[in-house]
Amino acid sequence: MTHTLLDIAAACLLDDAGRLLLVRKRGTRAFMLPGGKREPGESPLQALQRELQEELDLRLPASALTPLGSFQAVAANEANTRVQAQVYVAALPHPVAPAAELEELSWLEPGAPPPDHLAPLLSEQVLPALKKHLD
Repeated sequence: MTHTLLDIAAACLLDDAGRLLLVRKRGTRAFMLPGGKREPGESPLQALQRELQEELDLRLPASALTPLGSFQAVAANEANTRVQAQVYVAALPHPVAPAAELEELSWLEPGAPPPDHLAPLLSEQVLPALKKHLD
């Protein structure tokens, strides 16, 4: 069975209290990081900046985004698909609200157990890497 590979860029956005912003797309159950698929010719950083602007009306300069790493996992919402993600970390400069295809925002408190409906990429790889990054 062949798997489709989605090339995405995502951000761990942290508020002043250290909470991690999670988003849920309309018609899905899994919470994930804000971000999305790269378009042809876009760098991961350009894709992330575009997605954050579309989804959260958030404009972050490249200098505000610190690379966390490159991760791969089973896609949360698409069958026979894996995601290859370039993930960045940034401080959230102001409150945000869901736009575009986002239906809901949620916050993961530092040290709190993650909720059940997390995307595999986030629960299996990004959260452990983020914890090491922040320690």
